[in-house]
Order: sequence, then structure tokens, then C-alpha cells
Amino acid sequence: MGNEQLNSRDRDAKYEYRRKRNAEEMRLQVISFAISIFLTLCAFGSVAAGFDKWFIIPFILLLAIVQVIFQLYYFMHMSQKGHEAPQLFIYGGVIIGFATILAFLTIVWW
Repeated sequence: MGNEQLNSRDRDAKYEYRRKRNAEEMRLQVISFAISIFLTLCAFGSVAAGFDKWFIIPFILLLAIVQVIFQLYYFMHMSQKGHEAPQLFIYGGVIIGFATILAFLTIVWW
């Protein structure tokens, strides 16, 4: 009888922990979604306002990079443990891509 009460309390504690953790994760996803919508509206607003293209293009690219980071870390759960290998490949690809673009830009404009 005492063992059943202990197991029942342990199950209840695990359930409450999972419930709180899931609620926190859902809250972070909703906040990330709202920020992504806000960034998208900023991009549309900058184009609709008629700013110069030399401002709009880098601004939209910056907003896109921020949105990709939000997508990876909150919607794709990259912030959780166990995603080190995909992170390595993603960051490695970004570094190689950036170095390649930088090399071609240097060759063309130097």
C-alpha cells in the first residue's frame, strides 16, 4: 500500500513537471511566432513606406536571418538537448556558405 502511494505521488509529480515544461515551451513558441509576424510586418512596412532599395534589401535580409534563428531554435526545437549533430552541420554549412560568398565577392570586386 505504501509503495502504491509513493508511485502515485511520483507519477503526479512527473505529470505536473511535464505539464509545466510543455506550457513554458508553448509560451515560448507563441512569443516566437508573434515576433516572426512582427518582423514580417516590418519588412512589408519598409517596402510599402517606399524607403530606398539600399536600405530595404539589407533590412529585409537581416529580418530574414533573425526569423531563421527563431524558426530553428523554437519551432524546430534546436535549443533542446540532443540536437548537437544537426547544429554542427547547420553552422558548418552557414560558415562555408558565408566564406564562399565572401570569396566570390572579393574576387569580383577586388
